Amino acid sequence: MKILIMGLPGAGKTTLASKLVKLLNAKWLNADEIRKKANDWDFSIEGRNRQAQRMADLANKYKLEGNIVIADFVCPTPKGRELFAPDVLIWVDTIKEGRFEDTNKVFIEPEKFDFRVTEKNAEIWSIKIANKIKPYQWDNKKPTAQMLGRWQPWHLGHQTLFEEIIRKTGQVIIMVRDVQGLDDNPFDFNTIKETIDEKLSPDFKGRYKIILVPNITNICYGRGVGYKLEEIVLPDKIQDISATKIRKQLRDQGKLK
Repeated sequence: MKILIMGLPGAGKTTLASKLVKLLNAKWLNADEIRKKANDWDFSIEGRNRQAQRMADLANKYKLEGNIVIADFVCPTPKGRELFAPDVLIWVDTIKEGRFEDTNKVFIEPEKFDFRVTEKNAEIWSIKIANKIKPYQWDNKKPTAQMLGRWQPWHLGHQTLFEEIIRKTGQVIIMVRDVQGLDDNPFDFNTIKETIDEKLSPDFKGRYKIILVPNITNICYGRGVGYKLEEIVLPDKIQDISATKIRKQLRDQGKLK
């Protein structure tokens, strides 16, 4: 499989490639490194096409050997993309202008692409993309993060927290406290699980598990157990999202008793 990561200089192509290479165990072709090995390169249209063809030839060689190949380079024109002929095209569209005016002038946005990366968050985007290309297989032996809560209901704050946590280990166990009917906790486990799956499954399938646990109120541990206890501090606008307010809105709208 040949994967092309393209976009303007400074958009974050190489950072994304460095993360994705590890997740897919892929061969990596970086344009700057390839140019160092040739003495015929320039940034004319002809030079850019030579570079695209050179990248394609190397990628095809590795692909025939059974590798996933990731190439990151600007590839600003449809002709260059045609020459490279990727199986998967990732457009890193995080900036409107690069630092080189000549590149800005010749850059033509792709009409067709498999992924359009719109923010500089390589850790999360690499996980999302890797999951679509190569489905993740849960492994109990791998480092795993834990999220414990009521999730009454799961909301954007929880989603953002999950995305911060999954960057740390790559897989997360989501524990749902058994609190339905206690105080203002109307949702049962199946409802909560369906809601979480609806939000997470499209991008993170296989990287999380959801389990029902008792109403855990105390977390105790002995010295030197090897766990990391870490508070994740999110931006104020995310921290201010309140499940209590969401439940009130649902009741006002007649969607919750």
